[in-house]
Amino acid sequence: MSKYGDLIKKAREPENQNSGKPEDHQAPQEDPEVNLCVKVPLSLRRHWASESKRTGVSMTSIIIETLKAKFGEPE
Repeated sequence: MSKYGDLIKKAREPENQNSGKPEDHQAPQEDPEVNLCVKVPLSLRRHWASESKRTGVSMTSIIIETLKAKFGEPE
């Protein structure tokens, strides 16, 4: 059998299968995260993405910080 065939056969063995259930050690989140879509010009997105990578700060954290500063958090 070919090396790929052996690999597939080994992956199909029961001990190599993932049950698909979440691991017990993962704590459930109180408030699930969702997507926040915002349409912006491509040139701005490219600039912001490159500056974000250059400075090592994620755009997500910047957006969250800005929205919290402007509108606060729910009570």
